[in-house]
Amino acid sequence: MKKMTSDQIKVGVERAPHRSLLFAAGMSRSDMKKPFIGICNSYESFVPGHCHLDRVGAVVRQAVIDAGGVPMEFNTIAVCDGIAMAHPGMKYSLPSRELIADSVETIARAHCFDAMICIPNCDKIVPGMLLGALRVNIPTIFASGGPMAPGKHPKTGKDTDLNSVFEAVGAENVGKITKKELEKVEETSCPGCGSCSGMFTANSMNCLYEALGLALPGNGTILAVDPRRIDLWKAAAKRAVEMAKKGGPLPRELVTRDSLDNALTLDMAMGGSTNTVLHTLAIAREAGVDYSLKRMNEISARTPYICKLAPSGHYHVSDLDRAGGIMAILKRIKSKKGESLLVDAPTVSGKSLFRQIAAAKISDDDVIRTLDNPYSADGGLAVLWGNLAERGAVVKKGGVAPSMMNFTGRAICFDSQEEACEGILGGKVKPGHVVVIRYEGPKGGPGMQEMLAPTSYIIGAGLGESVALITDGRFSGATHGACVGHVSPEAAEGGLIGLLKNGDEITIDIPGRKISAKLTKAEIAARAKKAKKWSPRIKGGWLERYARFVGNASTGASLKTLVLAGVLAFAGVLLGAPSCTGSACNASAPHDFPDAPIIAGKKLPPTGPFFTGDVAAAIDEAESRHKAVVISLGRQMCPRCLKLYNYLETKQLKLDPAKCIYLKLHVDNLEHREIFMSYFETADNHLPYLGVHRADDPLGKAARSGGGDLPSYREFLKDLLAAQ
Repeated sequence: MKKMTSDQIKVGVERAPHRSLLFAAGMSRSDMKKPFIGICNSYESFVPGHCHLDRVGAVVRQAVIDAGGVPMEFNTIAVCDGIAMAHPGMKYSLPSRELIADSVETIARAHCFDAMICIPNCDKIVPGMLLGALRVNIPTIFASGGPMAPGKHPKTGKDTDLNSVFEAVGAENVGKITKKELEKVEETSCPGCGSCSGMFTANSMNCLYEALGLALPGNGTILAVDPRRIDLWKAAAKRAVEMAKKGGPLPRELVTRDSLDNALTLDMAMGGSTNTVLHTLAIAREAGVDYSLKRMNEISARTPYICKLAPSGHYHVSDLDRAGGIMAILKRIKSKKGESLLVDAPTVSGKSLFRQIAAAKISDDDVIRTLDNPYSADGGLAVLWGNLAERGAVVKKGGVAPSMMNFTGRAICFDSQEEACEGILGGKVKPGHVVVIRYEGPKGGPGMQEMLAPTSYIIGAGLGESVALITDGRFSGATHGACVGHVSPEAAEGGLIGLLKNGDEITIDIPGRKISAKLTKAEIAARAKKAKKWSPRIKGGWLERYARFVGNASTGASLKTLVLAGVLAFAGVLLGAPSCTGSACNASAPHDFPDAPIIAGKKLPPTGPFFTGDVAAAIDEAESRHKAVVISLGRQMCPRCLKLYNYLETKQLKLDPAKCIYLKLHVDNLEHREIFMSYFETADNHLPYLGVHRADDPLGKAARSGGGDLPSYREFLKDLLAAQ
């Protein structure tokens, strides 16, 4: 067995204090020779997808011990999207993905796990754990809590699920059912623990992890209450210990362009949730894989849609498990007319993906259709483009009625989900309308709320084949109908969706992958000129920080904080110094800084020393991980006598210039990190090329128009602050 990561906290005389604390937690001297296995649980007593995970944790802990490892269990948070739906709590759901990723990274790094078992179940928890695992990059296996069984309709006996309840609310509102009938539906549709029973986001993600190679076969489909689930949890624990001893495979070895292609091919074949697009983009970004919405459309175009589960069809995940599970779908679509749709890849099982597929059996050709009898020749998801979505929008094509594949209607605009729900239930939405719900994107919401309530109200009111909906927000995996989400750019960043007016003509062409408003460029420009500047809805707390740094849906709603603060850290920008030693300073000897300037009524003290390490290596690391700002430092001088020797130059880093900052910044003394960061937090990364150039520099001479002395340090700070 190779040297263990956990040796950092348990080996050597100097680690006696560490061992003492571990002994206090119940470990023994003999445990110090075993691999430490982190168990990342997400148990909560009140979330149905997670209320049984305490028992799962107990099974996994014992299995780790039996396999020769030391279990070290910890918990993350878990927001239930259904409970958070249609009120301000939903604003916290997508942002919780980032908190989970940060917490996984923090605990795994701080306690030096040799491997990790992740026990998620619901939507954001699944990708959040993987984002953290990719950062830590230790052997990691996923073993979810399993899906819920479907309910039974009290009258018809047909399978029901959470979406049935939302649609029943719409039906009751228009008098199609009674309040008593609604109560019976709500009491019977969610019969017990597990992730909601359709191919909603949670189950979509848990299924995709089988194709990614991060979970064992059955992870996405074996019911939470099925005894086979216990066997899967035990097998995952055993594999975690084995991987710890072997040192792999590692998450970054498993999450590759090929495995992402495999996962998205599965997604298209089974018509998964549109949220899988959002999360896959974020996962690819974290893994350092260049992956785009265009690539997803290419995969959709070649992949037949062969498995239609709720909400798009009447089958549920339990039916897919009975028919053979995820490996059976992959077996069916492995090749089409001699064309290979999948790529063989390693998995956490120790077997290749193709070897796992070979062992699969397909037992129901209606649940998993044959390639000559697909629901459609292309995939269940599609990305649309046009003047309304210059950076893309996403629709669950498999859940759209044939009559709505091409639709032209008149906009009826709402500036929040709450307004839209009120308008739909109040009868404002009529046949022929395109409901526009805006300022609900990652930044505008903030948090990109799911729109299950308004879409369900439309379906429940009988408008599913006469009304479409578009939003810069997102949808629950339970949503179906002509609903286009993830519209980018979002309204809060100046997207056309924010300029629409009631009555504007909107055309949705799903087969042609187009979405557009019938507006001339001149009309759009005129509206943009008159538009009021967006301001955050929420002040203070986590959501204000999230809104400031999150990217739009086309980036996977990833945080730009990683770009800004991360580059500062990697480039070693520790700003300020206790005294001036600059060679260009006119003072005869080193001297102390003057009083720190007072900015916005707050006196900011100088901070630590300048970075003196390998700046070139730091910049390379910043570029490879963040592909954004590159920062290097010039000489150190004091603000009292400083003449700024700065210049800014653009640097292409293979990203869209409209989205990112491409600068190499040579800085001679910036005293306060807070001030520097405030400059780089200006509007949406669209920064002015504000620079002061060296008087003896050719670039500086060319850039300066009026000559004269360079501005003072205080004047430069004033300019920086004015740029916000």
